[in-house]
Amino acid sequence: MLNTPAIEISDLWFAYDGVRVLDQVSLHLDAGDFLAVLGPNGGGKSTLLRLMLGLVKPGGGEIRVLGLPPGQTGGRIGFLPQFTQVSANFPITVLGAVLLGLVRPGITWFRTRAERRREREAALMALSRVGLAEHAGRRLSDLSGGQRQRVFIARAIVSGPELLLLDEPTASVDGRSRQELMALLAELNRDMTIVMVSHDMSTVDGCVKSIACVNRTLHHHADSRLTPLIFAQATGADSIAGCPVELLAHGAVPHRVVLDHDNPDCCGGRHAHAAKADAADGSGAGTDKGGRAS
Repeated sequence: MLNTPAIEISDLWFAYDGVRVLDQVSLHLDAGDFLAVLGPNGGGKSTLLRLMLGLVKPGGGEIRVLGLPPGQTGGRIGFLPQFTQVSANFPITVLGAVLLGLVRPGITWFRTRAERRREREAALMALSRVGLAEHAGRRLSDLSGGQRQRVFIARAIVSGPELLLLDEPTASVDGRSRQELMALLAELNRDMTIVMVSHDMSTVDGCVKSIACVNRTLHHHADSRLTPLIFAQATGADSIAGCPVELLAHGAVPHRVVLDHDNPDCCGGRHAHAAKADAADGSGAGTDKGGRAS
């Protein structure tokens, strides 16, 4: 079924305690796409992933994943949850953590020697794809945050999935690790469809192919450029107010993207107040003859 969409959703809704957190959601996602799911906190992004995985059922509408009802795709889906912290006292190795990705409900723990060898080879191959094969024998808790996240991605892809679902994969890593993870995901996208939930606008770069803005409903954009419309939908803004660069730098955006200028942990409003003072006295200080900041 080469032409089967990776995901098909039609007029879906879902409610917690009678309150709809998703409503009138429709999506057609072709195989091979790399979809970034953006939206404000509480907008329903993670709930949408749970629906795709079959962990919860919609109140109405239809959803099919890889042509099948959610939860019936076996090992064809890989999943990276948002919270993947590991206790320093938990004595699991990197290889052992990846092997957990091959565990399936209802499958016996008994393995023949040949089966165990094949599973080990699959786990080492997954670690090689994320650049960590040489760390297979180390304790998982001894790795850096970025390295651990790569291990969890290896665990998600060890079964060779057609679809990879990621919930905030860059939330707990530094800037350099974030860039490396996005480059890794771009490489994995050659072999699998990717759906990535993220609050981080910096993940929307050349790796992503399309964007879904989720805030109770869903707006799908077959483009990865942050237009004013996409930015407003992704941040939950009531209206479109200027270009995304200006909004990201100075506008009222979620606190996990940038701080407001008046926040004491930012500049305490000094930059904004200085600009207003310059405009009021007409001095034009801080600009060159072309009106650009000097």
